[in-house]
Amino acid sequence: MALFVRQDDTRTKFQEKLAADLQEKARRNASNQLPPDGVEDAKYMENTKQTTGLAWVWVLILLLIVAVTFYLIFRG
Repeated sequence: MALFVRQDDTRTKFQEKLAADLQEKARRNASNQLPPDGVEDAKYMENTKQTTGLAWVWVLILLLIVAVTFYLIFRG
């Protein structure tokens, strides 16, 4: 047979005050910081830059190269 010990779930005033203070501190810290998004804060994103407005020029050059290649292959 096992011995069952009654446990009270009551807290002392000091424990309640301490728990309330810790919860309030956790809320303040959580509201000041945004959770990491996993992209912008990732290590591999260091020393990179956003695409410039001239990206369409590179796409146009690539399409021109593909078109010229098809023309040279299928013209004869």
